[in-house]
Amino acid sequence: MSITRLNHAVLYVRDVQRSREFYEDVLGFRTLIFLPGQAAFFRASGSTNDHDLGLFQIGSAAAPSPAGRTSVGLYHLAWEVDTLTELERMRTVLAGAGALVGASDHVLTKSLYAQDPDGLEFEVCWIVPAALITEADRERAASDLRPRPLDLAGEIARYGADTPGGIGVSIPAFPAVSPE
Repeated sequence: MSITRLNHAVLYVRDVQRSREFYEDVLGFRTLIFLPGQAAFFRASGSTNDHDLGLFQIGSAAAPSPAGRTSVGLYHLAWEVDTLTELERMRTVLAGAGALVGASDHVLTKSLYAQDPDGLEFEVCWIVPAALITEADRERAASDLRPRPLDLAGEIARYGADTPGGIGVSIPAFPAVSPE
């Protein structure tokens, strides 16, 4: 047996109510369980998981995470959207919330980077469907890991605004069932 995917993430936050509002209002998560001053559990709008994110409050005196600066630790979590239209909408929402900190083209993944109220970084991405990945794309992705600036309008022109992302990559592409 092997691991099939990441099922959920759990984060420590200073103020669970403030974080709850952010994850609901900005990312569209739905609160499943909320224990004021203690914890919250959420499901992403397109998910069927028991929960996708858990938050535990540790208080306002908590220091920022030194991960990546002075210690090892988690860099970010990535949340996937289904179309470039949704990625564009998320860019507007994240910028409006003052949370957007960057945007990158990783060839096979088109990404926005943002921070939650505690400065914890996360990614919102659209993944190029397997059927649209060219050999040149594969070579470019393998030869240079440096992110490039994201030209979202150019990506929409190339792939289409409403092309479902991740098919055959993060989402299984099931073969057609033949009639018997």
